[in-house]
Amino acid sequence: MLPCGAGKTLIGLGVMEKVGAHTLIVATNTAAVHQWISEMQDKTDIPAEAIGEYTGDKKEIQPITVTTYQALTYRKSRESEFVHLGLFNARNWGLVVYDEVHLLPAPVFRATADIQARRRLGLTATLVREDGHETDVFTLIGPKKYDVPWRDLEKQGWIATATCTEVRLPLSTERRLEYATAPQREKYRVAAENPLKLDATEALLARHRDDQVLIIGQYLEQLEQIAQRFAAPLITGKLPNRDRERLYQQFRQGDVKLLVVSKVAQLLHRPARR
Repeated sequence: MLPCGAGKTLIGLGVMEKVGAHTLIVATNTAAVHQWISEMQDKTDIPAEAIGEYTGDKKEIQPITVTTYQALTYRKSRESEFVHLGLFNARNWGLVVYDEVHLLPAPVFRATADIQARRRLGLTATLVREDGHETDVFTLIGPKKYDVPWRDLEKQGWIATATCTEVRLPLSTERRLEYATAPQREKYRVAAENPLKLDATEALLARHRDDQVLIIGQYLEQLEQIAQRFAAPLITGKLPNRDRERLYQQFRQGDVKLLVVSKVAQLLHRPARR
């Protein structure tokens, strides 16, 4: 367990080097697959032909294969067999790396823990699940080997210093009434989509007009309003991977100063240095 930007991918590469065996890497989505492949090409001398991508775009199995939880557990119907899982189970993997291993206890994804391998490595920034099944990871993978608080890495200069500020906004009289009469499960969304957030966002953007700004949200209608109001690119799950990666790269390079993203942007980060 290491904080975002602390170098979990590098640890995975280091373990692969020490093991020296055929390796399967299971990532969260195609963008993450491409990030793993990019890091291998940048930081190792592994030949390109030894690295395979097994996703909806490509179907390659090589000594080092990078795939997704979704690809491994794809099936045509709930009653059908997994289409691809048997292919991976038939191989003798020396190492399986589970990126974002806290996803593994999900009812469908836990099937990937059955893949035959001599060694397993799970990587995550936070071992927390809404359903409370995070401890199932230890049953599926093994015990936790290493954990370091992000504050320790921050003090040592390994990750960038984070300054977190909470800005509280009141609800209008109309919104308060809507909140009070909404069913319990909808109250959070009523509060989260408070229209006053748009004005607060405008004030923050004015304050940080010379900085690169990333706006991350949960509700698509709200994100669309923000992107339209501030004439910013919007990344959602509907955007093709090629377009996502192009915008991510433009943001990293500073060509795009403001980017609005939904949850699909959780893998945007690169290791952050002081």
